[in-house]
Amino acid sequence: MRQNPGHINIAFLKQFPEFVEFQTAKKEDNETDDSNTEEASVQTPEESLETAYQKIRKSLAQDLLSRVGTLSPAFFERLVVELLVKMGYGGSIKDAGRAIGRSGDEGIDGTIKEDKLGLDIIYIQAKRWKPGNTVGRPEIQKFVGALAGQGAKKGIFITTSSFTREALEYSPKNETKIVLIDGEQLSQLMIDYNLGVSPQQVYEVKRVDGDYFGEE
Repeated sequence: MRQNPGHINIAFLKQFPEFVEFQTAKKEDNETDDSNTEEASVQTPEESLETAYQKIRKSLAQDLLSRVGTLSPAFFERLVVELLVKMGYGGSIKDAGRAIGRSGDEGIDGTIKEDKLGLDIIYIQAKRWKPGNTVGRPEIQKFVGALAGQGAKKGIFITTSSFTREALEYSPKNETKIVLIDGEQLSQLMIDYNLGVSPQQVYEVKRVDGDYFGEE
């Protein structure tokens, strides 16, 4: 049996595992609080607003990509064409492009006019694949072959997943130009061009107009 100590101090309490555990947890909590306080004190109000905005945008992009992954292939192909129209290709949905989406399309899911006059046609490949099913170089090579079969020189390959390093590094030896857009880029473009999203809150950050208060 332990004898009653003459006085209790930290050294005495450290004999008990429960006290050591409590002290360690308290230290970690304090370090986390100090870190958060320091980060908050360094940021200006505008920077804090930007940080919050980026967090909201990231969450929105993830939600968008999740919803797009549940769409039918035909819906996804129409979404891709609509996004490209919003980005300035072709003018209007009616005359800008078309979603092909049928068997025997030789790897082409849609087409879109490069400009309002339709001077050139861009061919589209849209792959609604689940995350983890990355698009490899063979898929890109097939798309390039499909473009060659159409006598086309420009194509956009869009996927809801991602591309392998080999696919990203692949460059056709002919004059064909291919643009690759992965799921992350797709969701960011949908946000930028207001496709499938709607404004919830708008905040204006204003500053003093120094010119107004200037004396002549």
